[in-house]
Amino acid sequence: MSAANHPDFKKRKSMKAITISIIVIAILIITVVLPAKYGIDPTGAGKLFGYGKSTIPKDSLAIVAGAETTVKKTFPLIKLEELGSEARIKRPVEANNLPPKKQFHEREDSTQVSVPAGKGIEFKVTMLKHGSMKYEWTTNKGILYSDFHGEVKQVTPPGKDEYYESYTIAYSNNMAGTFLSPFEGRHGWYFRNKGSEDVIVTIRLKGQYSL
Repeated sequence: MSAANHPDFKKRKSMKAITISIIVIAILIITVVLPAKYGIDPTGAGKLFGYGKSTIPKDSLAIVAGAETTVKKTFPLIKLEELGSEARIKRPVEANNLPPKKQFHEREDSTQVSVPAGKGIEFKVTMLKHGSMKYEWTTNKGILYSDFHGEVKQVTPPGKDEYYESYTIAYSNNMAGTFLSPFEGRHGWYFRNKGSEDVIVTIRLKGQYSL
């Protein structure tokens, strides 16, 4: 007598449960995980349930690279018109003076300055015309607005509206370069901290200048 081949109902039931689980997981990934974590919402369900791109801060930009996602803070664009003093303030005639025959002795310094939350400070050195200097500055945390600029040494005090030239304006946590002074005067940085915590800036200098 041959044995009857009965269907394996238990096995079929398990396969059905696994299939349903996979479908549920796939739906959750598409409607919740992708919109909330990566800002990808192909069905629009994420936005409907509050997991869409609207959950990402307006002043941030989500960048997706493979499985990695970072939120990068954006800052206002810096325009050409923001460089230096207003056009109505004339360049002092002292800026046209000839460079001296002898520059300051070369030196090297490292210092730290604290930029309070919501405030700005200046750090400057004195340089003669055509003096050279290498510089580097780094923050301990966060991004600062910085305006690297110079003010001409004038025979007559300039008063309230002082002429200055901007060399570099940026939002950054680190900057380095080589600088050649276009005129005798004070040269350095205005740091502005737009964050909610104090920031320490470490400044390294090497060249022909006086603190």
